[in-house]
Amino acid sequence: MSVVMARIDNRLLHGIIVTQWAPVSGATRVMVIDDKVAGDEVLKSTMRMARPAGMAVSIISEETALKNFAAGKYDREKVFVIAKEPETILHLVELGIELPSLIVGGSLVKEGGVQLTQRAYASAENVQSYKALIARGVKVTAQFVPADKPVSVADLI
Repeated sequence: MSVVMARIDNRLLHGIIVTQWAPVSGATRVMVIDDKVAGDEVLKSTMRMARPAGMAVSIISEETALKNFAAGKYDREKVFVIAKEPETILHLVELGIELPSLIVGGSLVKEGGVQLTQRAYASAENVQSYKALIARGVKVTAQFVPADKPVSVADLI
């Protein structure tokens, strides 16, 4: 399995992902990991309509993602993982999934949290997860669109 890109984005699969990030990812599958969306057939089918051309789409719960990765289900694919929170990504890394990097895109304002960029925020728990990811060797940057200059999250927290 090859995770070629991972991203934190509160909107998950949307226009910027489809038109800008997916093409530069080199992925064959976009994987949205979100328990709420995975359990809501209407949200799931709406999100599937935004499938990037030529890519498979999985919209699954974190539990399913962890089981599928552990079982080697995606071993022959190039996967672009999208989640709302860094804790989801940390769980993948703790399972042994290698990530070249994590891109922090848009996220909602977090009460008692910190502003990383104009469009990205982190709660205290998120900050700890980012630190844990960085300690495990994952390069974590904030970048809304590919044309933006990436900013090291380690320098922001």
